Amino acid sequence: MAHPTHRPRISVVIPVKDDADELRQALAALGEQTVRPDEVVVLDNGSDDHVETVAREAGTRLVRVPGGGIPRANAAAFDAATGDIVARMDADCRPGPTWVAGIVRAFDARPELAAVTGGGRFVDGPAWLRRPLAAIYLFAYSASLWPALGHAPLWGSNLAVRREAWQRVAHLVHRDDPDVHDDLDLAFHLGERHRIALVPGLPMGVSMRPFADASAMRRRFRRGIHTVFLHWPRNVPPVRVARLTLARATGRTFPGAARMSTGSTGVGEGRTVDHMSDATASQPSDPTDAADGAQTHEPTPDADGDTVAVDDGDSLRDRSDLQDLPPVDART
Repeated sequence: MAHPTHRPRISVVIPVKDDADELRQALAALGEQTVRPDEVVVLDNGSDDHVETVAREAGTRLVRVPGGGIPRANAAAFDAATGDIVARMDADCRPGPTWVAGIVRAFDARPELAAVTGGGRFVDGPAWLRRPLAAIYLFAYSASLWPALGHAPLWGSNLAVRREAWQRVAHLVHRDDPDVHDDLDLAFHLGERHRIALVPGLPMGVSMRPFADASAMRRRFRRGIHTVFLHWPRNVPPVRVARLTLARATGRTFPGAARMSTGSTGVGEGRTVDHMSDATASQPSDPTDAADGAQTHEPTPDADGDTVAVDDGDSLRDRSDLQDLPPVDART
């Protein structure tokens, strides 16, 4: 007798600031998915345009984090998500119709993975330049960061993470440093304990806009260098690669290793997640995770009932806005 297949709940998070028109198109693309996400969380990082209107019209959860930069916004969005798997994209991204289905398939095919990342294609700019520029950019991104990490990097425009894995490193990411590349920082921390893979079948369209601004590209490069150096000396490439190789060969992990480059005291500090439930465990499973002590915060609702993440990094746990979309089996 065949047993029914349980599809994990999928959250899609989109950090955005002053990009309402692009956000509208991104949400429209999510509405065309062959497997619909169970919730979409729009993280407004202090927009002055009509981001809020666009988000509400689309029926998403709107979370506001006024200021603090991309790392804080991204961390707050992951904190707010309630799905078993949290997928991230940008407001100017255009996911292909099978993007969510591809994420479900990737984790189903490889249950040992904690995070997956995909490639991309440019959807604007000169048509003749889109394919070669995307290939060069993504190759350079992976080739330059793989040696520093010892594994595949995560690309913020197209990634997905198991929520329990995020909750294990949420207190380690450098959410209060606006000069950090949040996806690279997350890869450093996740890769210490978990497996990350670059997988095919996650179609994602991205904008060529960053290449039109030389100063923005220089800023991205500086942030990447800053993020790598932030994790030294503990994660100097030969040391990190040797440690990860040993861990994989022996089947062990080194849960305290990332603490040498700990970020802010955000959500879930010193706490881990029970693998069998959505609740935060009352006691850390690793002694090293309890070193700083647990800190929890209550969410702050605004007049409209949305959860507001204030500047001291309060956790986002209000689930009253969840969109209860019917689950769809990705295998059908």
